[in-house]
Amino acid sequence: MSSQFAIIDLFAGPGGLGEGFAQAGRDGDISMKIHLSVEMEANAVQTLRMRSFLRCFGGEFPAEYYAALNEGAEFPNWSELYPEEWGYAEKEVRQLVLGEPGVFDEIAVVLDRVRTDFRGNTILIGGPPCQAYSLAGRSRNKGKEDYVLENDHRHYLYKEYVNILERLEPAAFVMENVKGMLSSKVDGGGIFHRVLDDLAGAAQGYTLIPLAEPPHLGLGHPPARDFILRAEDHGVPQARHRVIVVGLRKDIAERLKFGREPLLVRRERQATVAEALSGVPRVRSGLSRGDQLDAWTDSVRDQAQAISKAADVPEEVKDRARQIAVSNELPSERCARSYAKGHELPKELEEWLLDDKLQSVLHHETRGHIPGDLGRYLFSSMFAEEHQRAPKLSEFPEFLQPDHKNRKTGHFADRFRTQVSERPSTTVTSHISKDGHYFIHPDPTQCRSLTVREAARLQTFPDNYFFHGGRTAQYHQVGNAVPPYLAFQIASAVSRMLSQAKQKQDVQIG
Repeated sequence: MSSQFAIIDLFAGPGGLGEGFAQAGRDGDISMKIHLSVEMEANAVQTLRMRSFLRCFGGEFPAEYYAALNEGAEFPNWSELYPEEWGYAEKEVRQLVLGEPGVFDEIAVVLDRVRTDFRGNTILIGGPPCQAYSLAGRSRNKGKEDYVLENDHRHYLYKEYVNILERLEPAAFVMENVKGMLSSKVDGGGIFHRVLDDLAGAAQGYTLIPLAEPPHLGLGHPPARDFILRAEDHGVPQARHRVIVVGLRKDIAERLKFGREPLLVRRERQATVAEALSGVPRVRSGLSRGDQLDAWTDSVRDQAQAISKAADVPEEVKDRARQIAVSNELPSERCARSYAKGHELPKELEEWLLDDKLQSVLHHETRGHIPGDLGRYLFSSMFAEEHQRAPKLSEFPEFLQPDHKNRKTGHFADRFRTQVSERPSTTVTSHISKDGHYFIHPDPTQCRSLTVREAARLQTFPDNYFFHGGRTAQYHQVGNAVPPYLAFQIASAVSRMLSQAKQKQDVQIG
């Protein structure tokens, strides 16, 4: 008989980590199912609830879901059509702010029930908010006149995770955070070793295991950098480096013997931006004001003509600009719902991302830009096409330099950054919700930033994953998530360890 494991997902965002665990838990000796997802942001809660509802159908989504997506229509009233399944989703997904008074007590009721019902066969996952630890967040905080590091409650939100870990005493846990956590300091000391001590010392005690390095476990914790997982080494078309701490309850860890290989072995080749975006239709950007196709086309051609005549532009970029200035192949639509023919997705990403029943591309509408930014996007993408790297701001022609007082400080050297076709993308972050300057599409003829669906592709969200809210909220959800395909591999590693531990005894793990 299969062992059933209940998952508790904290700080769930739009569900990237949960999606990976749910997919990994559908088959095999270890069955894993989410029983509680906790998230504070309203749009992400709607996204989570929809995905929880769909999972109730065991991988075969309702026909009404595809009909709405393919026709671009409103969703039906799910609570009327499928009251039992929608009721489960509403019960699983809770909009709560961890750390606020009374919230822990509300969650504890669920934790106690799940812990008892599953006899300790539970898994805790989640990543406390990272703004206090990220390098960008710390840089912003330094500029705040009244900012006091020790008073920033976000440094201590991980303790909410630890409190729930203490209460639930799961068989395993996974905690995710930004790499900046390794160097973040508070109260005169490094925060990461404090986090490791608190995680390892919770409840009955936990053995902490890195995934990308051999888990040679002895006295003390593994080296801090062993906990860094590089997504691009594991089939994700994005250079995303995150801290992933896996913990096994000591009574379970003691049954296992670890080999000399890491639990997640580095792949021989990396997936690229071009592969990830293949099959997604070409669309044009827009103009912030007075957008019409003729006006946009004229603006792009004017910018290309100006670039081709600028003295401080490399000749090979000038040649490309001359081609675009007279091109009749510029895209005409800002929103295309039909997939392009063919794709170059690696086999594993094809199986993960695509859905034969989905005929319409979701969330693939472009933003509008001012003419000056069209020129900058055009130059950056042409330069990247020729040199296989995005240009530094200092390499832009003078007439395209932004009128910023601080542009010569070097702090914004990568402000207009094209994602190079033949490599994994840079890290997709929530900043993509603001202006898109750091996420320029590699095709110069489209002259734009990435759409929500393209960002979701780089994050490995399946194409049938629907994000609620407006476009800015959708970008924010995508940028804050754990790549689901990476989460699937993490979950599979956890599942293998729990399965092996179960085989060492005849009784239940809990």
